[in-house]
Amino acid sequence: MRFIFPVILTMFFSFICYSTGQAAETNETSIYDQRMELYKRVELVTNIPWYYLAGIDQYERNVRQSRRDLPKAEGITGIYFKPEIWAGPLNPDYQDENPLSIRFFNGMGMDGNGDGLASSTSDEDVLFAFANYLLSYGTEHDHIKMGLWDYYKRDKTVGIIVGKAQIYKHFGRLNLDDHAFPVPLRSNYSYKNTWGAARGWGGRRIHEGTDIFADYGVPVRSTAYGIIEMKGWNRFGGWRIGIRDINNNYHYFAHLSGFAKDLKLGQIVEPGMLIGGVGSSGYGPPGTSGKFPPHLHYGIYKDNGYTEWSFDPYPHLRLWERQERQKK
Repeated sequence: MRFIFPVILTMFFSFICYSTGQAAETNETSIYDQRMELYKRVELVTNIPWYYLAGIDQYERNVRQSRRDLPKAEGITGIYFKPEIWAGPLNPDYQDENPLSIRFFNGMGMDGNGDGLASSTSDEDVLFAFANYLLSYGTEHDHIKMGLWDYYKRDKTVGIIVGKAQIYKHFGRLNLDDHAFPVPLRSNYSYKNTWGAARGWGGRRIHEGTDIFADYGVPVRSTAYGIIEMKGWNRFGGWRIGIRDINNNYHYFAHLSGFAKDLKLGQIVEPGMLIGGVGSSGYGPPGTSGKFPPHLHYGIYKDNGYTEWSFDPYPHLRLWERQERQKK
């Protein structure tokens, strides 16, 4: 009996952990389904394609997660209107939910679910209000870009949102959170945490990434679902590629030996897709190579709607490496 009880206890906790994991996965799937249903419903009414709505919503959600001056999203969507924008700049009541008075004061708030109220805490009302704003410019791609620029007044924001929309349209779904380790696990590689270390070439600066040392020509792979935002030469990074994912993260791959065949700007990529090879390019004019051992410099940068900064990719690399080993 003393051997049976531990076995039963282990089975019990295993079942609990499995059930909890299943519940979390189901809940995530449910959120994606709810969002997609809402996007499609608003698209049906406004003719604004769902993938643009998804791109805007995801952009704003990521911005709110990375900034302290904005409230965190509480519903299933992430779009945020300042009270004075929602109710109208001259409205004496910034908490106003009356669609008629909001319209009178030129507020953006609208009733999207038919309950007679224009609530800034309602997912339906908020998404419908933003879609209706874009509708005033038109439903074509260029019209939507014009509307986005007039709203955000930032070219980079417009580019990021349009990129997200293209990614969502390409894959036809919202659940695009998987990642891959940047080099094949079967290859001979090594890396350690060097983010923030001093660098002297080209002036005093810190190392904004993790160096993964591997043999020359070892395949370099995309780490996320994203769109190629930059491809070419940099005197520090040599041949390099920049990929923007759906979470406002910019994945930077440098010192490459070359690029994958037919790889081009604006191309949609997914985790594990070949984008280039490990090399030793950089630290000089175009074509300079061999000034250091071959390795991949991998960095991640976050955009928060105002600026972009580097953060330590090492913990993410360890996580993706572990997850990929578990899958195999």
